[in-house]
Amino acid sequence: MSTEVFLRLWKKEDAKQLTHIANNKSIWNNLRDSIPYPYYAADAEKWIAHCSRQKPPLNFAIIYQNVLVGSIGCTPKTDVYSKTMEVGYFIGEEYWNLGIATNAVQILISYIEKEFDVVRLIAEVYAHNKPSMHILHKNGFYLESIRKQSAFKNNIIVDDYVWVKMLER
Repeated sequence: MSTEVFLRLWKKEDAKQLTHIANNKSIWNNLRDSIPYPYYAADAEKWIAHCSRQKPPLNFAIIYQNVLVGSIGCTPKTDVYSKTMEVGYFIGEEYWNLGIATNAVQILISYIEKEFDVVRLIAEVYAHNKPSMHILHKNGFYLESIRKQSAFKNNIIVDDYVWVKMLER
């Protein structure tokens, strides 16, 4: 694992760089619509304030060579799925293909294993996002299912790939 990549809590002063990274259609095409596009400074400020209230922290800034390059986080599932955690992430386009996301996911997995009582991690990826599937595979996830025509993104119905990693307890 590269020591050049680490995760840290979001800071108010991250808003400008987060806006720069997230206001990118190529990134938004791989995210859920709950993340707005275009992405404005007010969106970044709202996100950072939301993250500052999380106890324990669930979302982190990805830092590479001392620069904020992306976002990563986890969402606990509820009810009968309370032993499952969903993971998600994005990296600024200018930082793609450097292994940053692979390292960040590895760090997040270690954090989840230490801080949460879960046995299963999931990540949902649109069919066109092969690089993200590769990142998950490199981190020990396996393709559990393909949910045919289950997502509606950019006015197109797309398949959603469900990747899973079982944690040892």
